[in-house]
Amino acid sequence: MERPQARWLQSRVWRKIHIGIDKQTLEIRAAEFTTSDMGDAPPVLPELLDQIPPDQEIGSVTADGAYDTRKCHDAIAGRGAHAVMPPRKNAKPWKPDSAGAVARNEALRASKRLGRTIWRRWSGYHRHSRAETTMHCLKLLGQRLTARDFHRQVAEFHVRVAVLNGFTALGRLVTEPVG
Repeated sequence: MERPQARWLQSRVWRKIHIGIDKQTLEIRAAEFTTSDMGDAPPVLPELLDQIPPDQEIGSVTADGAYDTRKCHDAIAGRGAHAVMPPRKNAKPWKPDSAGAVARNEALRASKRLGRTIWRRWSGYHRHSRAETTMHCLKLLGQRLTARDFHRQVAEFHVRVAVLNGFTALGRLVTEPVG
């Protein structure tokens, strides 16, 4: 007798979501949905920046150390923005052949001179937590995707982004110290 095969049993497939938010309004301005085999930084950050129209100014881009690559720094400098990302712990200065490399070398010098903890406070790296909070809110709309097809999962993700932006547009919490 032949054993029935369970064709519906498949291993889990992880997806990655990448977002760019406006620091004043906390609205998601750029969003990418990728497979887990795609790298985090170099291929995604330029695509996120391209989603923001060229006539709109980008003041700064705050990201974690995974985005400390030449391609990312060059993409940020190409948009005339300031990169706020910690250099990797074993970082070495780059050859100053582009605006992105020059800005990254200055951040590396400041990080070594001030120390990583003080550099994070001085540079405003704490603003990165706003993106993390927005990511948490996005996940509160559902940890799992119902669609099975990748393109439909992308559409489902963009619907969630639109819903969260709608909630954000209604207003956000303002806390004030009392006493």
